Amino acid sequence: MRSFLSRSHLSLPRRMAVTTAICLAVATSLPASADVITAHGISTFGELKYGADFQHLDYVNPDAPKGGEISLWGFGSFDSMHPYSTKGRSGQYSSIFFESLLEGSSDEPDSVYGLVAESLEYPEDRSEVIFNMRPEARFSDGSPLTAADVVFSYEVLRDKGLPSFRAVIEKQIESAEALGPHRVKFTFKDGVPTRDLPQTVGGLPIFSKAYYETSGADFEESTLTPAIGSGPYVLESIDVGQQIIYKRNPDYWGKDLPINKGRHNFDTIRIEYFADYNSAFEGFKAGTYTFRSEASSKIWATAYDFPAIEKGWAVKDTPPDGTLASGQSFLFNLRRERFQDIRVRKAIGMMFNFEWSNKTLFYGIYARMQSYWENSYLKASGMPQAGELAFLTPLADILPQGVLDSPAVTPPISSERQLDRKKLRAASALLDEAGWPVGDDGMRRNAAGDTLKLEFLNDSQSFDRVINPFVENLRKLGVDAVHTRVDNAQATERERNFDFDIVTGNFRTSLTSGAGLKQYFGSETADISIFNLAGYKSEAADRLIENVIAAEDRETLNDATRALDRVLRAEVFWVPQWFRNTHNIAYYDMYRYPDTLPPYALGVLDFWWLDQDAYARLKAEGAF
Repeated sequence: MRSFLSRSHLSLPRRMAVTTAICLAVATSLPASADVITAHGISTFGELKYGADFQHLDYVNPDAPKGGEISLWGFGSFDSMHPYSTKGRSGQYSSIFFESLLEGSSDEPDSVYGLVAESLEYPEDRSEVIFNMRPEARFSDGSPLTAADVVFSYEVLRDKGLPSFRAVIEKQIESAEALGPHRVKFTFKDGVPTRDLPQTVGGLPIFSKAYYETSGADFEESTLTPAIGSGPYVLESIDVGQQIIYKRNPDYWGKDLPINKGRHNFDTIRIEYFADYNSAFEGFKAGTYTFRSEASSKIWATAYDFPAIEKGWAVKDTPPDGTLASGQSFLFNLRRERFQDIRVRKAIGMMFNFEWSNKTLFYGIYARMQSYWENSYLKASGMPQAGELAFLTPLADILPQGVLDSPAVTPPISSERQLDRKKLRAASALLDEAGWPVGDDGMRRNAAGDTLKLEFLNDSQSFDRVINPFVENLRKLGVDAVHTRVDNAQATERERNFDFDIVTGNFRTSLTSGAGLKQYFGSETADISIFNLAGYKSEAADRLIENVIAAEDRETLNDATRALDRVLRAEVFWVPQWFRNTHNIAYYDMYRYPDTLPPYALGVLDFWWLDQDAYARLKAEGAF
């Protein structure tokens, strides 16, 4: 199972943006008739937390020492260092080389501040935006980062980037134009909601135009030679499929910016790759790598009794996690005709017994995922309230059954026996009704004589114990269910080709969702987006997504998001799994983080640091 994001919420900076006040420029700026805002940052709603004269982000240690190494593990293998191509399997954190005009903070849901941009200018309707760039910005080879690079980056992403991303931005952005060496303007299309668009374009990665022109590199092809970026880290070495080492660039142009104070503290970041979860855990026990985010409840509950823990060299930690839950779930491939019937999907979902799994397999440490905005105030609950009904009622004719007059859909609650007989009977009735009766051999067939086939595609050994009981329950229901475990490369290839019945996937929503929802849930991207793995299409959801995008205040956004959550859950194209509101992490006791973590990031690679004295002690004692 994998997340389909290029960045882990545990580790890398939130790249989005803002501005610093400067005077408006010449005639090539915004219309004189517009009320132009010039600022050091921008927020979707409300005020910015940090003023133009802020010295550092509140949650960092501004005096954090620089130096040392942090090492983590990667799953499977990699054959590319280009995270923006659909080809190949990119190395973990390979987007670390690139920066954007703007960058978000981890203690605000939707504020961004200037990074490569020093300031931005925009009219009140946000129909366009001008970024005034820092002239000192440099790529890692020392060449200037200019407006021409920003325009090039937008155009190459528009023309050669991920198809789902291209489908969204081509409908929103009219043009990008360099107004000077360090001044770039984006104009947005008429009639589209522009609330988030300054942040969207300000968050795009910036590539070197000169690099692509002189190297002959093809943006659409995978490559083990990373493109030149302007970020704080560069590539030190790779052992293809085995190891990646990033090193902090001592000449990084932005190291003294207030937005970067107390951040990017490790000299090197090392990624060790392992073929499976169990071997990766053995590597941590042996000190092969030194930081681990633990996803296995069994290992967390029973296996942290190895010598490094007993000697105090390594520690377990559970800092709070205020982020949205990952949306981890079993996803149906709705491109398969047999899964078009919601009765089939409901029946299959009933056979996953979370209560038994949590008690027997997970040691009771999880709660059930219910919402696409789980662990937040955006989760729909109970009956729809007035604000939600304002969006739902006009769609009454196209809404899923029960959305208007029933509580928000939640997964069925089962007994603590692996097979809940009551759920088995209910699921059986649904499949009979859907035209899949049981034959003499105990298998369900349709009128054409085809069995109800269901293949679980899985690339994680540690997930076998979750899927196998699910398959056993389904076979007792008469479903021709099988579990196929493949390696990481095979899983990636099959998912990209939508060649699966059901897989484990993740949805990364936001407290301030916008056009990115179309990549996960939009009909226009269902046949091209690796994020919309289910192939979900819904006119009702499409219209609600537009309402979310168009919301002009927080209350309206919240109501529109809850209405969308309600509809998505009613469609039952997922079997939601589980979550925790803490991070389960373990690390060798030489890493430190601030006393108070921000709510929206653990920030391991962002603002943690190495305690050199503790490192020296552990090394002297033979910890690694």
